Amino acid sequence: MAARAQTLAAQLARAADDPIRTLVVGAGVAGMAVAEMLRQQGWHPVVVDRARDDRAPGYMLALMPMVDSLIADLGVRDRYLAESVELSRYRLRDRTGREVRTDSLAAVVDRYGDYRGISRSSLQEVLSASGGEVTFETTVAALVEHPEGVQVRLRTAETETIHDFDLVIVADGIRSTTRDLIPGSGPLEKVDTGWGGWVAWAEPTDDDEPDLGEEIWGAGFLLGTYPVKGAIGAILCGPAEDLAAGPQDFVRHVRSQLRTSSPRIESALAAVTAEPDPYYWPLDDARTARWTTAHTVLLGDAAAGFLPTAGIGAGMAMESAWVLARMLAHAPEVGLAALLAEYERVQKPRVEAAQGNSRELARLMFRRSRTLAVVRAWVMRAMSVTVALGPIVRLLQNPPDPERAVAETEVRAAR
Repeated sequence: MAARAQTLAAQLARAADDPIRTLVVGAGVAGMAVAEMLRQQGWHPVVVDRARDDRAPGYMLALMPMVDSLIADLGVRDRYLAESVELSRYRLRDRTGREVRTDSLAAVVDRYGDYRGISRSSLQEVLSASGGEVTFETTVAALVEHPEGVQVRLRTAETETIHDFDLVIVADGIRSTTRDLIPGSGPLEKVDTGWGGWVAWAEPTDDDEPDLGEEIWGAGFLLGTYPVKGAIGAILCGPAEDLAAGPQDFVRHVRSQLRTSSPRIESALAAVTAEPDPYYWPLDDARTARWTTAHTVLLGDAAAGFLPTAGIGAGMAMESAWVLARMLAHAPEVGLAALLAEYERVQKPRVEAAQGNSRELARLMFRRSRTLAVVRAWVMRAMSVTVALGPIVRLLQNPPDPERAVAETEVRAAR
């Protein structure tokens, strides 16, 4: 069952007696994850989203084991496994399509948990398996924080209403409009690669390898293909000015660079050109200086929006949602403001370490120069994917402990 459309009045009525009246802005991966966690804990968060319905943009996600705790706590592990596929190998090809190396991902999968490929729409359905309620076509028009909470003006269609909440969780994406309404959230630090990418769904080929993620690091292009249930997600990237002529011309350019191909590569390129309106992904990111106030918190891409280069953004958003919800369970006793501050203290460095890894990979992957592409392929022959993802592997080695964070909050409050 996907998210269920619900009126704002009905959601507000159910939330009226909650210990912490909570508004979640955004019903994407981060917003639905934290909302469902809070519902598991007996709360009734009010969830709003600017979209018209719960149909998610069509792209693929690779989820590392940092999502496993949230999946377990929501009780949706069987459904998650059924709707996703195991990713156990990664293959890198050079600018001509020649294989550089193929790595086993067992060092990550076997030691720390599941590494799965899933479509964003399927993940949304898994996260909202209990039929989580959302009021669609609703945005935050104004937000005023005061010592006792937050007064929020919500705009639904042509109607605006004012409501009081104890907590506002802002999870409306990298281009959040709600984030700008929070005083003191600080300037955004942005990285714009100058590249973009088209995403399309390709049919698996007869000789396809359903556990294999594959990338071609070209000179002036990148083609990634990643399995999900029943399909191969493809993303074709290049400098934004080169993509302006459209998919047909850019695919011809890519084909002219390849000396070696495969049925999967051809299927992916054909899918990009066959799609009448392929989803376009601007390859930029953002980092917010401050995540929390006494009554608000940024979550997921609204706090730190990721480049897709390490395949880790959705995973870190889900981990953050799990940590936040587990800590918020103690808010009535420990105090909301102190818990939010501690959440930011412990989780922000983790997220920014993963984001930094994605930025480093982008500098390596998004190159025009053929000379640099040749040198890069030579270097990558000696570097495994586990080494390339070193900061993320270290995060998996040292998972977050929300209960310890709560205990440390109590210690600080007692001083």
